Amino acid sequence: MEKKVSIVGAGLVGSLLSIYLAKRGYKVNVFERRQDMRKTRISAGKSINLALSDRGWKGLEGIGIADEIKKIAIPMYGRCIHHKDGSTVFQPYGKKEQAIYSVSRGEINMKLMDLAEQQPGVNIFFDERCSGLEPHSNAVLFENTKTGKKSRAESDLIFGSDGAFSATRLSVQMGSDRFEYNQHYIEAGYKELHIPASADGKFRIEKNALHIWPRGSFMMIALPNFDGSFTVTMFLPFEGDKSFNSLKTKEEVANFFKIEFPDTIDLIPGLLNDFFENPTASLVTVKCWPWTFDNKIALIGDAAHAIVPFYGQGMNCGFEDCVVLDALIDKHKEDWPCIFTEYQAMRKPDGDAIADLAIANFVEMRDKTADPLFLLQKRIEARFYEKYPEKWIPLYSMVTYSPQIRYSTALKEGQRQEAIMKQIMAIPGIEVNWDSKEVEMEILKLLGN
Repeated sequence: MEKKVSIVGAGLVGSLLSIYLAKRGYKVNVFERRQDMRKTRISAGKSINLALSDRGWKGLEGIGIADEIKKIAIPMYGRCIHHKDGSTVFQPYGKKEQAIYSVSRGEINMKLMDLAEQQPGVNIFFDERCSGLEPHSNAVLFENTKTGKKSRAESDLIFGSDGAFSATRLSVQMGSDRFEYNQHYIEAGYKELHIPASADGKFRIEKNALHIWPRGSFMMIALPNFDGSFTVTMFLPFEGDKSFNSLKTKEEVANFFKIEFPDTIDLIPGLLNDFFENPTASLVTVKCWPWTFDNKIALIGDAAHAIVPFYGQGMNCGFEDCVVLDALIDKHKEDWPCIFTEYQAMRKPDGDAIADLAIANFVEMRDKTADPLFLLQKRIEARFYEKYPEKWIPLYSMVTYSPQIRYSTALKEGQRQEAIMKQIMAIPGIEVNWDSKEVEMEILKLLGN
């Protein structure tokens, strides 16, 4: 085997995968439809800052590049909830030292491309749109978006890491019998806004937090950037009384923000310009099967399992794909039919699980983070976790800080815990006695201990 690999898509997962394979001696050619973002201005409006957590860090640590990425990451130790009356509440994500890290999608992608090109076996080709596959010759067909020139790249292995609307996936789907595919759009779209740094370059709201303005059927979030600014994302239904469709004039937008987000009026001086200049984008979940074909072609990252961003796990899940593949290369001694078979069998249940968890977390962030009873439940769970860490790990901690726990396992355990907490929250006087020995013993009893 010549160990020649083609990767379609030089995004986050494709770039990371190229480094993993290059370090094993593979010759890797990466083909990217877009221009080289390091040489052109990245258009604003559809970024959504990313949240790196332990699964993602494990992927970066596996090839020794975590320290490089930490240089462009800001720790966020919890949620800062902004109420309509201007008051705020801080909700820690986990234990005192635990954080998720805000990174710019563009910055981390450019850094990963740089690190990939430093590997002797990696070449990245830009402006190359995938137009199809030739499975019989294991070739990918391309058309250059600038010159129109057509080309083909043959290799021993092909990885489709070209995102939620993957051309690689479409090609194998059209050529496969019984290919299962499902996509689901949530009713909300998103629009990017911007909180600039203060005149002296400082953060105008708490730097080390993920900020949320929960408003029931809609919300805003803000994540910090190194220049003192925040990338703000508003999630709002496309249709309805309070929706993107109902905000068509500058006056309507200004009034909406005065009523719903009054504390942001001074924070977002470019609100009206951003609102009408930046696109409104949709959010999709993609589930499909199979992920591998002819023992030579595999889907990875969003091409296999696109999810909505509300658990901050899209990138982390894609990076975990790379970690699992790398471990399987060791396990099966580069027997790729065995590697691909086990890869999709392991990762499909986890991809489906985190997709479902992400949808559920949208409801939690939007509807529940301002609910006193919900916050009390989380306080009870945190207290019990502190006393009995071997018996109870909160769902968020399982997903975010426990890469040894599979997403599918976390989903099942989270459902079991939620059923227990439903009974605990129904105890009369729970608001007063939540930290009592009686409540503690009741949880132990319901756990079967």
